[in-house]
Amino acid sequence: MSQQFDLVVIGGGPGGYEAAIRAAQLGFKVACIEKRIHNGKPSLGGTCLNVGCIPSKALLDSSHRYEDTVHHLADHGITTGEVNFDLAKLLARKDKIVDQLTGGIDQLLKGNGIEWLKGTGKLLAGKKVEFVSHEGETQVLEPKYVILASGSVPVNIPVAPVAPVDQDIIVDSTGALNFPEVPKRLGVIGAGVIGLELGSVWRRLGAEVVVFEAMDAFLPMADKALAKEYQKLLTKQGLDIRVGAKVSGTEVNGREVTVKYTQGGEEKTQTFDKLIVCVGRKAYAEGLLAEDSGIKLTERGLVEVNDHCATSVEGVYAIGDLVRGPMLAHKAMEEGVMAVERIHGHAAQVNYDTIISVIYTHPEAAWVGLTEEQAKEKGHEVKTGQFGFAVNGRALAAGEGAGFVKFVADAKTDRLLGMHVIGPAASDIVHQGMIALEFVSSVEDLQLMTFGHPTFSEVVHEAALAVDGRAIHAIQRKRK
Repeated sequence: MSQQFDLVVIGGGPGGYEAAIRAAQLGFKVACIEKRIHNGKPSLGGTCLNVGCIPSKALLDSSHRYEDTVHHLADHGITTGEVNFDLAKLLARKDKIVDQLTGGIDQLLKGNGIEWLKGTGKLLAGKKVEFVSHEGETQVLEPKYVILASGSVPVNIPVAPVAPVDQDIIVDSTGALNFPEVPKRLGVIGAGVIGLELGSVWRRLGAEVVVFEAMDAFLPMADKALAKEYQKLLTKQGLDIRVGAKVSGTEVNGREVTVKYTQGGEEKTQTFDKLIVCVGRKAYAEGLLAEDSGIKLTERGLVEVNDHCATSVEGVYAIGDLVRGPMLAHKAMEEGVMAVERIHGHAAQVNYDTIISVIYTHPEAAWVGLTEEQAKEKGHEVKTGQFGFAVNGRALAAGEGAGFVKFVADAKTDRLLGMHVIGPAASDIVHQGMIALEFVSSVEDLQLMTFGHPTFSEVVHEAALAVDGRAIHAIQRKRK
């Protein structure tokens, strides 16, 4: 193995492998260190491809198809016999998709001449990297540049007494992807993105699901109008979401787990067959940095970086979940590319104001930019427009009338500040708002565009028109 590399990337997740590929495109000699073993073999793609974004979306899609078949095909005049599902095949499909995509990353690295070093990497003093292979062989690499991209891991419940995550009765987000059977009673601690998605999967397949949220508000990071509508829709579907429910302990008895929690000043308990802990994630830096590496950390244990992801050591960059900002794969990807572009001398920059957030339940929820509340806090004189899918022809034809599109804009300048979507294809529709924000568009810009008919995206146009009381397919209050 050659020890002469221009760039060594520690971490083969979305941010790491994209950085490695872009560097190779620019002519760098690149090595990517990744230690993950998945299903008994080395695997690239990080948390996202192996035990996060991709497998969870596979389960969300399969479970939605099952529920739609059972409860909604009759609406279209389609009748079936008794409908069942084979959980083993459902999980096998998920694993097949993961294998296909992680194998594809392996081929991309090979095709770009990138050396995948299977094992662990540690940053030493003087920008050197210690690589230890899975077989225990150690080598010290001396690259010109290093990118740290080691990702994150789930956080356990920060209270006591709490039984530990055993990946059997009490599981984290990884264990929740592989239940051998559908639990009758399922508890979920944390009503964030991961908790809602995993809770939705197993609820659709037949579990009675209770979601505990310590915060007094549901989805406090989202626009209040979206959060209110979203909670109503999920509750109607059967998710029992309990806000202000602070878990104080768990106890495993045989094949059951009892959760102790406080809500409204009252101490309560509830017993489940399985419990998913989804209280957040934390940066993973175990064994990543030698004490004399020179890398500065923040009070939260993140790697300290500037706006361009450069660390306190010249020539060393850190990206993704390891640094400030939302823990999202697409954010890590763009940071990885930006870091490489900066190394190459290009004036690349990530616009953190246009990072999209998505929850892939059904309907989906997605947003970009400022919420109405955030805009007001920042001193904007705000105007908003909202339009529902309930009167959209394409949505009604598809049986997808729930939800809405909302725009937040500056009343003085007409500049678009944020977009919030709950409804069909929200994860795709929200990109229209992201592009508009990126190009500093006004609401009028969207109002003057021609949207195809009939499409879900017509709701985007109507919501933009509604900002100024001009929506066509709704009776609008006259504005002065």
